[in-house]
Amino acid sequence: MHRPIRQRLARIWRIAATGFCFAVFGLGGLVMRLFAFPLLALLVRDRQRQVLAARRLIQLAMRGFVELMRATGVIRYRITGLERLQRTGLLILANHPTLIDTVLLMAFVRHADCIVKNALWRNPFTRGPVQAAGYISNDQGPELIEDCINSIRAGSNLIIFPEGTRTPRDGNISFKRGAANVAVRGVCAITPVVIRCTPATLGKGCKWWDVPPTTAHFSIDIGQDIDLRQAIDAACPDTAAVEIDNPGAAARRLTHYLQHYFMKES
Repeated sequence: MHRPIRQRLARIWRIAATGFCFAVFGLGGLVMRLFAFPLLALLVRDRQRQVLAARRLIQLAMRGFVELMRATGVIRYRITGLERLQRTGLLILANHPTLIDTVLLMAFVRHADCIVKNALWRNPFTRGPVQAAGYISNDQGPELIEDCINSIRAGSNLIIFPEGTRTPRDGNISFKRGAANVAVRGVCAITPVVIRCTPATLGKGCKWWDVPPTTAHFSIDIGQDIDLRQAIDAACPDTAAVEIDNPGAAARRLTHYLQHYFMKES
């Protein structure tokens, strides 16, 4: 009798704590837009230094938010291979099972850059951080791939979710070709990050208040770098080799390889 009551009370707490955390997130974004980033613009005139400072501030804010979720019992998490994210100029590709995957990665990746939806540039809670940090808009057309490559070559760690949206409830991962095009055209090794969440929460089509019966546990595994040439060759071993200077065919093969890699590891 007592155990079901305790479980019910714990779930009610986690619903309330989740709502509180998201409210803090929204309020924090607004405060940073209205105060932190305007102050940063006044104190730091050099645009490059301003971007670096803004990204560091965002990382600290994201880390604080992750620890708030952990402290309130909304999530637990475990990270392996974190030392691989301490480098610069990385192309980081990750699967996307939940709403907070971006937050989890940006909390632990220094010099992080990312591709953001154009709508975030108009959102009052996110416009300030997005503009100050110089993130890449997905509304840039043909220049998007080149902007991504330039970001990596400048020393940023570019985070991309190749699915483009959260993984469907059936778990079938379907990668778009954009991330592979960045890797092939920029001749970049890939740092893979596999995110698992048990029990599932904050997935595609899931409401924030639909919390699981027990605390969600996130496992974030940063794998060894994937060599571009080896991945392209391994994608279709029974067919003729494709050279990197044939970017269309190479990107198709790399997408095929990455999709199978993440399906196997997730």
